[in-house]
Amino acid sequence: MASILVLLLAALLLASASSPTAAAEQGVLRMKPTDGGYHYNHTLAHVLVEYASAVYTSDLTSLFTWTCPRCTGHTKGFEVIEVIVDVENCLQAFVGVAPDPRSIIIAFRGTQQHSVSNWIEDLFWKQLDVTYPGMPDAMVHHGFYTAYYNTTLRHEILKSIQWARKTYGKLPINVVGHSMGGALASFCALDLSVKFGSQEVELMTFGQPRVGNPAFAEYFGTQVPRTIRVTHQNDVVPHLPPYYYYLGQWTYHHFAREVWLHQIIDGNVVTRNETVCDDSGEDPTCSRSVYGISVADHLEYYGVTLHSDSRGTCQFVMGTANSVYSYIHEVDGAIILSRYPQEPRALESM
Repeated sequence: MASILVLLLAALLLASASSPTAAAEQGVLRMKPTDGGYHYNHTLAHVLVEYASAVYTSDLTSLFTWTCPRCTGHTKGFEVIEVIVDVENCLQAFVGVAPDPRSIIIAFRGTQQHSVSNWIEDLFWKQLDVTYPGMPDAMVHHGFYTAYYNTTLRHEILKSIQWARKTYGKLPINVVGHSMGGALASFCALDLSVKFGSQEVELMTFGQPRVGNPAFAEYFGTQVPRTIRVTHQNDVVPHLPPYYYYLGQWTYHHFAREVWLHQIIDGNVVTRNETVCDDSGEDPTCSRSVYGISVADHLEYYGVTLHSDSRGTCQFVMGTANSVYSYIHEVDGAIILSRYPQEPRALESM
């Protein structure tokens, strides 16, 4: 019953936000084309969504050894470098090296399935409450910003990338995430693009919420041009926090480029479409053309399950065979499983 009430509330509030027709008539903020000719790759999307699914695995032993039920298919041969579990903040991510595409993969877990309804309801009322450093007009969501920049995640990810590039060479970086994990992946990709250069980092998210205002979206587009933000049918989360076109810089605004997965049913014929949207970030002919009220569409992309495999909200399991981990340690309430020694020193300049 609670989830039904949440969805009804979603429909009412989204209906009060900008309608697709009104947005088309009044004008939608158009971002400067910054993708440098970067295009959506259907095959790559089918690979990366499997990493976004695997990071939900609660059995850390099978995740670290890449033997979990979701660690198959297109991701065969992946080598995990580090798994980070921030128990206090209910966050999880991993870093590793993939054989195809040959790159460093960073994956962030999203909100657990059993707390999705509460999280969605909470997203309706989130304000733009943090100015992004160095960009006085760019406002972002405090919770998402803090979850990446002010927890153990960022420090550990940067160390893992440094170690991976010393060990495997200067590999490109793919950052992925679903739901809240997509929001964290966005901040991570921006962070890494500033450090390594925009041509070194690619971002692909699935069903992520909005994270900042139009100024931030435009800045993001210039810094992370190799970005694809996938949405699915009537998934509710990409519609949140709501977008109000008439509020200018005081509204949330997606960055480009969206790819909308949707199907059209005509009698007994079902046509599955993958629409590459415009460079505005808020294309009124893509996911904004429908009222997103579906949690089910949020939990599956490309036929791949994107939610936790455990019933608890922040549960995890570690096997007794600790010899599979090269190093295990705890930092500020987070559990770190890694293949390289953790030295008490600052990160080297990258």
